[in-house]
Amino acid sequence: MQIQANSPGDYISKLPEERQEPMQKLREVIQKNLPEGFEETMSYGMIGYVVPHSLYPAGYHVDPKLPLPFVHIASQKNFIAVYHSGVYADKAIYDWFVAEYPKYCKTQLDMGKSCIRFKKLNEFPYDLIAELMKKLTPQQWIEIYEQNINR
Repeated sequence: MQIQANSPGDYISKLPEERQEPMQKLREVIQKNLPEGFEETMSYGMIGYVVPHSLYPAGYHVDPKLPLPFVHIASQKNFIAVYHSGVYADKAIYDWFVAEYPKYCKTQLDMGKSCIRFKKLNEFPYDLIAELMKKLTPQQWIEIYEQNINR
C-alpha cells in the first residue's frame, strides 16, 4: 500500500482514520528517541530516518545520491511496519529486540529481516520502539553499515 505524499505529515493525513493516530504517535516516539544527527524524510513511499549526506557524503551504496537509510515506517495493508536496518545488520540489537519483545507484547513477534510488523494497533509497543531507537547513533550506524557492505 504505497501512499503518494510530499511530507511525513502529508503521508499520515492520507491514511485511513484508524491508522492516523498510531502512525503519528509512532512518528513522535521515533523523533523523540532517535539520536541527534538522523534526519526525517520521505523515501520509498514511506516516512524515513536517514543519515544525511552532511554526515555521510558517500550516501547509500545502491544509489549514492540518496542518504544512508536507517529506519522507515509505513502503513501497509494489514499492519504498520517498522523497518529498522540496525535490527537486520547487528546481531546484538536483533537478539536484544527478540528478547525484549515479549515483555511489551502478548502477540507473537512477526518479523522479517528488517521489517517488524504490528497488526494490533491498540497494543503497539511504543516504549519498546523508543528503546530500539536509542540503540545506535548515526556514527555507530555508519560503522556497522560499512562493515556489512564491505563483506
